[in-house]
Amino acid sequence: MVEQQAQVVVVHLPSERRFEAMIGTQSVGKVDYVQAKTQIAFLHTEVMPEHKGAGIGSVLARTVLDYARAERLAVIPACPFIEGWMERHHEYDDLPRSRL
Repeated sequence: MVEQQAQVVVVHLPSERRFEAMIGTQSVGKVDYVQAKTQIAFLHTEVMPEHKGAGIGSVLARTVLDYARAERLAVIPACPFIEGWMERHHEYDDLPRSRL
């Protein structure tokens, strides 16, 4: 069982095409992506093993999908985690979806 941890902050690193979840100065998860003019493809989501089960993946998913919404980008959920998360969270059904 993972104990509740300090607040997770997600940092957008556009030069690395990544959103990174941080607890303090420690990276605890990430979502890698590629972005075109009208689309963003989420390629890979990873949470460090010692932080699995703490909701970090959900924080990352919400952050990247909120970014896509704000930027008016169609989402390509190439990552199985993001795709599954979107299927369970209908508040993101309004986002246009595309395929690779």
